[in-house]
Amino acid sequence: MILFLHGSHQRGGTLATLKNCGLLKFIETKEDFPFIVVSPQCPRRRYWSETLLNNLLDEVLAEYAIDDDRVYLTGMSMGGFGTWNVACSDPDRFAAIAPICGGGKPQSVESLIHVPAWAFHGAKDKVVPLRRSEEMVRALQKAGGDAKLTVYPNAGHDAWTETYKNPQLYKWFLQHKRNG
Repeated sequence: MILFLHGSHQRGGTLATLKNCGLLKFIETKEDFPFIVVSPQCPRRRYWSETLLNNLLDEVLAEYAIDDDRVYLTGMSMGGFGTWNVACSDPDRFAAIAPICGGGKPQSVESLIHVPAWAFHGAKDKVVPLRRSEEMVRALQKAGGDAKLTVYPNAGHDAWTETYKNPQLYKWFLQHKRNG
């Protein structure tokens, strides 16, 4: 299962906006996508809540036949920040994370040393500076974690289109099991 966290422009009460970009736009055309995707919508003028998202995960895992050792987390922009924050708040839930154009608190990543992270960012991003992803990946590597960063040299803030089109991301997810 992939928990997908959208960016700030998809906040609100209209679910159709979630399909405009990111992972949901990509999977619309895929018939053989090997994941269940859970994509909550953040309310207007709010940010991702670690507590609410962890409660949502509890409900989904209790209700559906999901391998809880194969829960992955990804998000773009505001969702990239949410990815780092949610993973740091409860790292034992996730098999791997893929934050895109995000950032967080580098001092909080020690809890993620057993959670593989593959971050993505556009080199020309004027909304979230590349250094935000670099700081997180560098901190996780320094703590002994498995982290890597892919930088798209010609991309601005939209690094998610290239990322979610890349079949290697999904192969990488499937190579990881929680605490495995």
